[in-house]
Amino acid sequence: MFELPLAVLLAATASPTVLASAQTAAQPAARNSDHDATQNQDIVVTGIRRNREDVLGGISVVSGEELQRDLRSTIGETLIRQPGVSATSFGPNASRPILRGLGGERVRVLTDGIGSLDVSTSSVDHAVAINPLTADRIEVLRGPAALLFGSSAIGGVVNVIDSRIPRSMPESPLHIDVLGTLGSAADERSANARIDVPVGQNIVLHADGSLFKSNDVRTGGYILSPALRAEAAASADSEIRELATLRGDLPNSAAKSSEIAGGVAYIDGGFNIGASIARFDNLYGAPVRYSLDPEAEAEEVRLDQKQTRFDIRAEIPVGGFLDQVKLRGGAVRYRHDELEESGEIGTTFRSRGEEGRIEAVQRTVGGWGGGFGVQLLDRRVSVVGEEKYLPANRQRQLGLFTLQNYETGPYRVEVGARVERSRLTAEADADLGNPALKRNFTSLAGSIGGSVAVAPATRAGLNLSYSQRAPSTDELFANGPHAGTQAFEIGNPGFGKERSLSVEASLRRSSGPLTFGVNLYHTRFTDFIYLQPTDQVEDDLPVYFYRQSDARFTGFELEGRARLGTFGGVELAADAQADYVRATVKGFGPAPQIPPLRLLGGLDARAGALDGRIEVEHSFAQNRNAPVETDTAGFTLLNASVNWRPLQERPQLTLALQANNLFDVEARRHTSLLKDYAPIAGRDFRATARLAF
Repeated sequence: MFELPLAVLLAATASPTVLASAQTAAQPAARNSDHDATQNQDIVVTGIRRNREDVLGGISVVSGEELQRDLRSTIGETLIRQPGVSATSFGPNASRPILRGLGGERVRVLTDGIGSLDVSTSSVDHAVAINPLTADRIEVLRGPAALLFGSSAIGGVVNVIDSRIPRSMPESPLHIDVLGTLGSAADERSANARIDVPVGQNIVLHADGSLFKSNDVRTGGYILSPALRAEAAASADSEIRELATLRGDLPNSAAKSSEIAGGVAYIDGGFNIGASIARFDNLYGAPVRYSLDPEAEAEEVRLDQKQTRFDIRAEIPVGGFLDQVKLRGGAVRYRHDELEESGEIGTTFRSRGEEGRIEAVQRTVGGWGGGFGVQLLDRRVSVVGEEKYLPANRQRQLGLFTLQNYETGPYRVEVGARVERSRLTAEADADLGNPALKRNFTSLAGSIGGSVAVAPATRAGLNLSYSQRAPSTDELFANGPHAGTQAFEIGNPGFGKERSLSVEASLRRSSGPLTFGVNLYHTRFTDFIYLQPTDQVEDDLPVYFYRQSDARFTGFELEGRARLGTFGGVELAADAQADYVRATVKGFGPAPQIPPLRLLGGLDARAGALDGRIEVEHSFAQNRNAPVETDTAGFTLLNASVNWRPLQERPQLTLALQANNLFDVEARRHTSLLKDYAPIAGRDFRATARLAF
């Protein structure tokens, strides 16, 4: 059942829009200047449209002016201000989302419901091959509903929605949307343009393109952390001592990328079908990890990333028991070369993958509704070069899932289940000393929960979920030097499944002058997979073994928003949020790269064509560290922005100015493996213009 050819796979594909909201103003703490927009609560989870307040678990939807304000060149940095979201922050060009302290193989990053199918989960220096500049909105799903998207979504789902396959007919003969941004911290220049053209009454043609370029990013202080600066200053080697004075520009952090895409769709009422193709090129530097050993030389490595992606989508209305059938599929051809300072290719990663889903949405009858579906995935990865640490491998996966819900009066109940069959194989590799290996896993996931209306527009919910995750190919088959993590990694082909049991409680108020959301969660892992450092050294790198042990993750997410009223013609609103996670691995200690307690508060003001925002983010120090981790100092960032819509008859024209990290603070994120060598950007002034017509 795993040998289906690509044509058959794409013919059986599906549309798993994680959750969709036409307006973000309805979110409890949506920091959107248009906070009095129509309260649209429509959310889609695996094809089932419901009110947002019905969905159990944490939800964030970033779109409109909020997306325009937070937009960066990576998915991780674009979402960094969302509750429960942090990022790997491996420099400004490779930053993947971390949800509730979980990342890598435990978080699925999707484009319109289909995986990125790149190698970003293999290493923190591998960028996600999805371009945020093309996004209409980005959706984040944390909690039990994410499990329906595969065992590797145990931590959550990030879904980037674009318009490459149009969903509706344009109102004008030619629809154009242009976005341009300038940023001072890295001399950043970016532009994105999209065009939709109706052909006849039912066909829409789409094209889009984007360009991005930046120089080395300017930081707010020293490049090395205080501990490393002290060590460098005490060195007998003069070149090492000079490293203690490095400050300002972060070496080897420049980047440039481009993308071009085209799509077509046939739309006739509730029926639509379409396809798209996109080409993405991305060349970026990985910040230098300086060595304080005079015998070792630090390298400036650049990654040259290329991807071609094909996508199809269909939505077909049906009758009787079913309301609609959705199909979605994607195929990716990906490659990146890791370039040495001389320009020679050191290591090459290749990935070829296809993924598809088909979903049947049930008609709601007597308060009962839901849906069910099937997912197929086939991905092949190979690594060639001097830092090869994985044999050529293949992952094949078949999943069946369902989500059912029932509503009566103030009560709502939801039940979800998924069964997944995975086959992971690795070819024999004499260079790594690995024989041919094959593992098969059957993973189960299920959740049951409910909510009750405790007051007008206010619901309390409780959910219990169980999940199993098959080990990744890296965790099973790794056996070599891994430059991105500066470790010689050794996997364990005998690993069993990782299992988790989670409970989550929520309380939400979704409308009125005061809205809020509270999520409390606790997860108990059995056979949690992690990297264990050893005293061994191989190829001048410390040896790390993948191990399994029990683990506990406990945390919360709080967010709230209040309309303060109108004063002198200025409408004011305030919002605040906090998130925290505490994670411990039995026999190891604190889990690595866990973000500390974070607080964020903001004040919005709006008067006519102008609206502005000022916000403060405080990240506490993280001193609860895994072995070989160092402490991370706390920091406070002050940000401000203003938007202007100069033409009343053309509100689609928006001019924005932003000032981020106004006090030019030297700040490091504990979730970054490179934090002691690469602080985040310093003071950054940004100008953005957007026009649609």
